[in-house]
Amino acid sequence: MKATAVAHPIQGLIKYHGLADPVLRLPFHDSISVCTAPLTSRTTIEFGDFSRDSATIDGRDVTVRDMERIRTVVDAIRARASIKTSFRMVSVNDFPSNIGLGASASGFAALALAAAHAAGLRLTPEEISRFARRGAGSATRSVTGGFSKWKMGLTDEDSYAVQLAGEDLQLAMIVALVPAFKQTDDAHREVLTSPFFHARLAEMPRLIAEMELAIRKRDIGAICGLAERDTLMLHGITMTGTGEMVLWQPDTLRVILAVRRMRESGIPAFFSIDTGATVYVNTIPERAEDVRRGIEDLGIQTMPCHVGGPARLTQDHQF
Repeated sequence: MKATAVAHPIQGLIKYHGLADPVLRLPFHDSISVCTAPLTSRTTIEFGDFSRDSATIDGRDVTVRDMERIRTVVDAIRARASIKTSFRMVSVNDFPSNIGLGASASGFAALALAAAHAAGLRLTPEEISRFARRGAGSATRSVTGGFSKWKMGLTDEDSYAVQLAGEDLQLAMIVALVPAFKQTDDAHREVLTSPFFHARLAEMPRLIAEMELAIRKRDIGAICGLAERDTLMLHGITMTGTGEMVLWQPDTLRVILAVRRMRESGIPAFFSIDTGATVYVNTIPERAEDVRRGIEDLGIQTMPCHVGGPARLTQDHQF
């Protein structure tokens, strides 16, 4: 009744924004991401004779809101496995959270896999991704790993992730850390009020098709270019909702301008920004060190990343 799982966070390539069904976390369109190794969330969960459900993340008791999200995943698994007992959960990230690095994706992916295994369920990655989706939509793609597509679906049954390419498709990602606390759920609600939301929605089928083709052709330049274009579209609607959420910081813009200068000098560098201020600078592995130096010359801390695999079980329990 105890299990531990490890999952990688994700970088959104064609990002999702807004929820058609906030309870089941069904999106308005498909989305595609890539897992970012070596960053990981490690989660242990045990079902047993505990007085109540309990959970800690990075050594701290979770908030009421976080516990609600955790229970949406665990309760569905308990119902599937006919388990009545309480649980204890401990999760640890080896990277900063709440700054746009996808900690909720890896955390809920690891939770869903560990909870299902602890409950005695032996499920496919697609089935696990459906449970993970209830905690965080992007967690679907952390479950399946590599370059993955989250199919929007119309019901709980048909909204899940599938892998498009694995770790052998090499993409270098230099993360430029720009700390700025954000609340993704707030952005999902606000985005629907942007006058440009439906214009982006109309573009999604074409962008998804182009990104799938680029991945299938293993065209890293096209993958990076599409992710940069989608970034500008996504933040355009975030900034133009009624809350006018400007998530970027001055250092975010410094990185964007530096990336464009790199490109002008012949370095194939492209920026990508999820819901936050931190910037992924995507490039080919051969130029990763050039990109890293260029960002660190700005005085900004970096983390080099590469493509990570699916969520996996481990015997390295947290308790």
